[in-house]
Amino acid sequence: MSDKSKATIARLSTVDPAFHQRLDALLDWEGVSDKAVQARVEEILADVKQRGDAAVIETTNRFDRMNVQHIDQLRVSAKQLKAAFDGLPDQQRDALAVAAERIKCYHERQKPSSWQYEEADGTVLGQKVTPLDRAGIYVPGGKAAYPSSVLMNAIPAHVAGVREIVMVVPTPDGVLNNLVLAAAHLAGVDHVFTIGGAQAVAALAYGTQSVPRVDKIVGPGNIYVATAKRAVFGQVGIDMIAGPSEIMVVSDGKTDPEWLAMDLFSQAEHDEDAQSILVSWDAEHLYAVEAAIERLLPTLEREDIVRASLSRRGALVLCQDQAEAVEMINRIAPEHLELSVASPETWLDEIRHAGAIFMGRYTAEALGDYCAGPNHVLPTSGTARFSSPLGVYDFQKRSSIIHCSAQGASELGKVASVLARGESLTAHARSAEYRILD
Repeated sequence: MSDKSKATIARLSTVDPAFHQRLDALLDWEGVSDKAVQARVEEILADVKQRGDAAVIETTNRFDRMNVQHIDQLRVSAKQLKAAFDGLPDQQRDALAVAAERIKCYHERQKPSSWQYEEADGTVLGQKVTPLDRAGIYVPGGKAAYPSSVLMNAIPAHVAGVREIVMVVPTPDGVLNNLVLAAAHLAGVDHVFTIGGAQAVAALAYGTQSVPRVDKIVGPGNIYVATAKRAVFGQVGIDMIAGPSEIMVVSDGKTDPEWLAMDLFSQAEHDEDAQSILVSWDAEHLYAVEAAIERLLPTLEREDIVRASLSRRGALVLCQDQAEAVEMINRIAPEHLELSVASPETWLDEIRHAGAIFMGRYTAEALGDYCAGPNHVLPTSGTARFSSPLGVYDFQKRSSIIHCSAQGASELGKVASVLARGESLTAHARSAEYRILD
């Protein structure tokens, strides 16, 4: 490999005594810990809660360099959404339609159903699945536009049966992205407001004179959005606190090094804090990938962002064997995991923690970002240990059903009475005891 001082990306080895310390430092990320950011967000949330539209207009003018006088100037009509869709070049319109259909087909398979069963004494127990009334979708703006995020957030909500979908998207300097608006039309979004940041989260969480209050807010955003979502949780539901995008690629040494270099770039180009890690037990292969990185970097449109990302949080890791690679996967719990190996299906039983698993040499993570079908809103920063991709289930809730027959209430009452009196909750006990048959 090249001289260490000139390397774009860090090199780690699991046999290095300091490996775990270095890995921990590389993985360390807390996106909402800045007290100054938290204080600013709390101020914005309180202002929007108190003054509604007026506060949303003021903060939008300030942060997005706008000159808006009335909230209607921040509203995009259904007619505008349709015009954006109709005005797309055929190739873009067709690509959006194909992606939307694949995403819909995949998420249709996730739909849970209500169920009931009857016990011998006639008691009926069950579960009722109900969609949320209204969902709020945050779509990032600014550095890049993400029509794919519109599809990935709105389509599962529709499949789930959500009655009303409200989308917010920042438009710095008033620049509207037609692909984003077209995606909103295609995905059946009901309301679109061109607002972002903490003020958009506040408007969705509390409602304003014009922005409807939602039951849940989904979708990724910057540090202000993440901080605001954490702050309003409890007032509304949220999907997750999303950190920077990340990818972990495991290669057995047989995949084209240029393919792998570009796979690492595909996440690094999101922003300087994104993370790209390649793991292999083939040292010569890692040399070849590093050479491909240096060779291809100058060809990228977002070279500066990719270079900063790789130098800050990227790594090429030499491990000893497949077992150690699996151990690292479960330790890191990556948002995106590429298994660029022969027979990737044989790895699945051992992998416990990953947001999405891309199997085989031909399955680039980028396919999942746009059109494969599974959702691209995924748990980051190790939260795949306990979280799942966004899906239909995020837009539904479950109610338990309990319908006791007289005999069932009598038998259950005897059990409940004993337990309630054991907890010294005698009103509970007596309530159950009234139903006990003589």
